[in-house]
Amino acid sequence: MRKLTMAEALREALIEEMTRDPRVFVIGEDLRAGVPFGVTKGLVEQFGEDRVLDTPISEAAIIGASLGAAITGMRPVADMHFADFVTCAMDEVVNQIAKVRYMFGGQMDVPLTLRMPTGSVKGAAAHHSQSLESWFVHTPGLRVVFPSTPADAKGLLKTCIRGLDPVLFFEHKRLYKMSGEVPEEEVLIPLGTADVKREGSDVTVVATGCMVQLALDAADRLGQEGIEVEVVDPRCLAPFDKATVFASVRKTNRVVIVEEAAKTGAFGAQIAAWLAEELFDGLDAPIQRVAAKDVPIPFSPPMEEFVIPNAADVEAAVRRIL
Repeated sequence: MRKLTMAEALREALIEEMTRDPRVFVIGEDLRAGVPFGVTKGLVEQFGEDRVLDTPISEAAIIGASLGAAITGMRPVADMHFADFVTCAMDEVVNQIAKVRYMFGGQMDVPLTLRMPTGSVKGAAAHHSQSLESWFVHTPGLRVVFPSTPADAKGLLKTCIRGLDPVLFFEHKRLYKMSGEVPEEEVLIPLGTADVKREGSDVTVVATGCMVQLALDAADRLGQEGIEVEVVDPRCLAPFDKATVFASVRKTNRVVIVEEAAKTGAFGAQIAAWLAEELFDGLDAPIQRVAAKDVPIPFSPPMEEFVIPNAADVEAAVRRIL
C-alpha cells in the first residue's frame, strides 16, 4: 500500500471532496501559499480563487462567513492556521455554529468543518502550542475529531465534509510530516468509531492525537519485557465510542489515559469519570492519567519537552498499575 504524510493525506481528501462536490470550498489565512503546514498548497491552481479564499487576519470573520455559507447550502472547510487562534472567535464557535440547528428548531443544518492545527511543536511557545480540544467537547452541538494517522485523517475529514454537523477537526502539528499507509480506494470513517491500534492483554492505554504514536512506542518497549499493552485511539471525542474503550478495559482491567493537554480539566478526566461511573467493578487498579503539566507551553525546547508527556511517562504509569 502506498504511503503519504498526514499533510498529503489531508490535501488529497480536500481535492477529492472539492472535485466531487462544487459546494465545498476552503477559507482562511494564507491558503494559496499553503502555509504554515502545506495542506492547501496547490489548491488555488486546481480550483481557482473562488473556492480557495484567502481572508484578512480575522478569525471571527472566517468562522462567521463560514457559518453563513453553511446555512445557505455551501460546505466550507475553514482553516484556523493554529488552533490557538480560535480563541479570537469563541462567540462564533460556541454561541453560533454550535447552537444554530437547536435554536431554529432543526430547520437548518451546519455542514462546516473547522480545521484546527493543534499541540506543541519545537519552540512555537505559549500562543501556538495549546491543546484545547476539551473546551469544545464541553459545548453541545459540536463534533470533535482528532486523528492520529494519515489514513484516519483522510477518512475522517472526508466524512466530516459530507456531514451535516459543525466539526472541529484537530490535527496535531507534529504529525503533519509523519508517513503512513493510506488506501488508494475511497474510505469514509464514521464519526464515533474508535480504533484499537495495538492489541494487548495486561493494560489498556487510551491515547489521542500525537500521543497515540508515543503510546505505541512505549507499548513496544514494554512488550520486550512481556508486558502486553493494548492501545486504543478514540479518533473522535464527540461523539465518543465508549463501547470499544470499555470492551478493552473489561479485557485488561487496567487503564492509562494519555493526552497532551494540560491535565486539569482535560478530556482524559471525562474518560476517567465514565470508567469510574460505569465500569468501576471492572478495574483492578486505580485509573492512571498522563498529561501535560498545568503551565503555558514554554518557548525553550528543553523546557517544552519537560512540560509535555513522553514515552517514559507512559511506561511509568503502566508499571504503577501492574
